Amino acid sequence: MGSLLAFFSLTYLVTWGCFFAVAALSGGATARPIAALRGVLLYVGIFAPSIVALGLTARADGRAGALALLRRILRWEVDARWYVFAVAFIAVVKLAAALLVRLSTGAWPPFGNDPWYLLLVATAFSTPVQAGEEIGWRGYALPRLADRMGLGAASIVLGVIWASWHLPIFFLFPQADTFGQSFPVYLAQVTAISVIVAWLYAKTQGSLLLVMLMHAASNNTKDIVPSHVAHATNPLVVNASPVGWFTLALLWLAAAYFLLRMPKLDLSL
Repeated sequence: MGSLLAFFSLTYLVTWGCFFAVAALSGGATARPIAALRGVLLYVGIFAPSIVALGLTARADGRAGALALLRRILRWEVDARWYVFAVAFIAVVKLAAALLVRLSTGAWPPFGNDPWYLLLVATAFSTPVQAGEEIGWRGYALPRLADRMGLGAASIVLGVIWASWHLPIFFLFPQADTFGQSFPVYLAQVTAISVIVAWLYAKTQGSLLLVMLMHAASNNTKDIVPSHVAHATNPLVVNASPVGWFTLALLWLAAAYFLLRMPKLDLSL
C-alpha cells in the first residue's frame, strides 16, 4: 500500500504544484522565457502520473521493471473489435444522448462543427500523448489497487482519484473547456469512464495502447454533441445540460453492466 500512497501523493504534488505555478506565471507576463517556462511546467504537470510511476518502478524493480511497464504501450496485437470499441464508445454515447434529448424535448441539441475525419486524425495524433497519464493510472496504479480490492472496486476508486486530479483546471485556466463547469458531474462521469477503461484494459490483457487510444478518442469526440453549460462559473455546484445528464446516465448504465461482467486482470502475457 505504501507504493500506491507514494504514487498518488507525488502525482498530486507535482501536478498541482505545476498547475498553480503556471497560473501564477500567467498574470500578464508575455516574455518568451516566461511563456516557455509555463509550457514546460504545464507538460510536467500533465505527464506527472507517468513520470512518478516510472520513477517508483525503477526504484523498486530497476531498469528492467521500468522497461516492462513501458512495453505495455506496444501491446497492439489485440482483436480489431477492441480498437473499434476504444474509438467509438464515447461518440456512440454522445449520439445516443442527443437522440434522448430529441425524444424528450422534441428538438435536437446543438452538434459540434468538426468533421468526423478531423476527429479521427486528432485522436490518432493525440494517442501517444496519453502515455503521460496512462502509464501511471492504468499501468501502475490500477493493477496494484486491483490486487487489494478487485478490479471493479479498484476502477471506481481510481476513477475518483483520476477525476479529482483534474480539479485545479476547473478554477485556474479560463481557456480550458472544463473551466467553471460542474466538477461533481465531471467526477461522476469520469468515474464511470474509469470502470469502462478498466474493463477494456482487462479484456486486452493490459494493453496501455488501447486505453491510450480510448482516452484520446474520448477527449476528441466528447464534443460531437457538446454538453457544456453556458456561462457556468461555479465548479462546486451540481449542474448539467440535458445532454450532460443523459450522457451521465448512459455512462453509468454501461459502467454497471461492465462491473457485473468485470474479468480478472491478467498481465501475464
